[in-house]
Amino acid sequence: MGRVQNKVAIVTGAASGVGKEDALLLAREGAKVVLTDLNEADGTKVAAQINASHAGSALFVKHDIASEDDWKAVMAQTEATFGGLDILVNNAGILMYGNIEDTSLATWQKIQRVNADGYFLGCHYAVPAMKKRGGGSIINMASISAIGGQGSFCAYAASKGAVTAMTRSIAAHCRMELNNIRCNSVHPDGIMTPMVANLHSSMPKGTKTAVRMMDQKQMMARFAQPMDIANLVLFLASDESKFISGAELRIDNGYLMWAD
Repeated sequence: MGRVQNKVAIVTGAASGVGKEDALLLAREGAKVVLTDLNEADGTKVAAQINASHAGSALFVKHDIASEDDWKAVMAQTEATFGGLDILVNNAGILMYGNIEDTSLATWQKIQRVNADGYFLGCHYAVPAMKKRGGGSIINMASISAIGGQGSFCAYAASKGAVTAMTRSIAAHCRMELNNIRCNSVHPDGIMTPMVANLHSSMPKGTKTAVRMMDQKQMMARFAQPMDIANLVLFLASDESKFISGAELRIDNGYLMWAD
C-alpha cells in the first residue's frame, strides 16, 4: 500500500471502464485524484466512492479533453485543490468502426480531435505543472493498433499512432531537459469496457473483424479486464518505474506474437 502516497493524479475518462479502475486504484495507493469525464453523473459517483473511503482524496471535473479551455480549468482546479500535479493518465478517448474506404473525413477529424488533440493538450499543460513539483509521470493510453495493423479502425489506429510518436518525443524532450518527467504509452488490445461492448453491438451485421471471427477461448485470451490495465498504470505512476520513459508497453497477452 502507499505506492503513490501523497502524489496528485489527473485521470481522464474516469467515469467508467479503465479510467474508473485507474482512479480507484491510485486512490487506494495513496494518491489524490482528479477525475475528469463528460459523463458528469457517473464521474461524480466514482469520486464520491473514493471520498467515502479516503475523505478529501477525490475531485470530479466535467471535461472535454479536446477543449483547451477545459484543460486550463482542470489544471487550475487541480492546483487549487491539491497543490500541483504529479501524474497524468490520458485515458479518455473514442472508438469508431471504419476502414479506409468506410471512414468519412468528418469521422476522421472527430477521432483525431479527441484522441490526438486531446492527449496533446493534456501533455502540453502537464509538463510545466509537473516541473513545479520536481518531476512526474505521464501515461498515455495508446493501442496495439498503433503497432500492428488493424484494418477495421483506420482513424482510431492513426490517432493512437500519433499518441505513440508524441509520447516518444515528450520522453526525449524531458530527458534532455533533465526535469525528471517520464512519459510512456500503454498499448492494450481489447478491453472489456462499456465502450468496446457498445461498439461491437452496434456494428452492422456481417461486419468482418478479427474479434467477430474469434472463438470463445480466443476472446477470453485476447480481452483484458480494466484492472489489468490499472495495475500497469499504477506501476508507471509510481517511483518503481523511475527509469522507464519513452517505452511502448504492450498489454495484449502476446496477441502480436506469431503462434506456432
